[in-house]
Amino acid sequence: MDIWQLIQNQVLGMRWLDDLIGAGLSALGVDTGSRIGGSVRFFLYDTIKITILLCVLIFVISYIQSYFPPERSRRILGRFRGIRANLVSALLGTVTPFCSCSSIPLFMGFTSAGLPVGVTFSFLISSPMVDLGSLVLLTGIFGARVAAVYVLLGLIVAVVGGSIIEKLRMERYVEDFVRTAPYAEGEVQVLTQKDRLLWARDQAAGTLRKVFPYILVGVGVGALIHNWIPEAWVQTALGSRNPFGVVLAVLVGTPMYADIFGTIPAAEALLSKGAQLGTVLAFMMAVTTLSLPSLILLRKAVKPRLLALFVGICVCGIILVGYLFNVFQFFLI
Repeated sequence: MDIWQLIQNQVLGMRWLDDLIGAGLSALGVDTGSRIGGSVRFFLYDTIKITILLCVLIFVISYIQSYFPPERSRRILGRFRGIRANLVSALLGTVTPFCSCSSIPLFMGFTSAGLPVGVTFSFLISSPMVDLGSLVLLTGIFGARVAAVYVLLGLIVAVVGGSIIEKLRMERYVEDFVRTAPYAEGEVQVLTQKDRLLWARDQAAGTLRKVFPYILVGVGVGALIHNWIPEAWVQTALGSRNPFGVVLAVLVGTPMYADIFGTIPAAEALLSKGAQLGTVLAFMMAVTTLSLPSLILLRKAVKPRLLALFVGICVCGIILVGYLFNVFQFFLI
């Protein structure tokens, strides 16, 4: 147990880095107990920590993903039927380090290849909502139990959502150009270990360039919440005093565009100010799964009725997950 706490606090949470930055700022004459000094410390610590974790995680996840290129993933999914196909699709989504917008071209490719639309939607839901990166990051900040339950519930939302879409036979609401697009089955390229490592390196570098601005914004918002927003305000809006806090968090988070690396600093700060755990996690899920740019892009591939059903399933699922976490928060943290 002591070893696990060491890993969670010092390896994943990098508490040593926080202490080092605090000591360095103090040596420079900065009062880290003040609002400004505390904001600077929070900003430097979270930016460096998340950047390091981002590079390491995306490298590892991309290396794993090199074994599951789109063609191989399509072949794997084609072997399963029914709810097992939805489950495998959701699990494949966890090894794709994509934001919601990046998942849509894969969704379109899978659909063009003839996979059931419900199966492809299970992938589309799980890919941005739950991945290996979120599991590690959430473990370092909220603990292993919270991270495990978050991923499990996210997979359930993806499987159930895709199954509902399949049962309702929504194929006719996929745009014609997606359903009738010619699909040429290609060979799975054989990569050497060197190729995989180089590809993982390039993916990590490319992802860092893409999401680093969102990390800075997210950490900046987190520093603002952590040191400038009164605790009473957060507790009133997102704490147990407001039974509709989860709904509010989902409505606020849906139009935003970010990934989990950009939302975690704000979530961490909100939790420290008295927001309920489920409310914070619902906000994170809404931001990563239902961003406005991704919905605009998805609208090009599906008709309004299917888009509305997708949004409705995700919103209801995320709200339910949020309230479940709030109910069992005492047992999880």
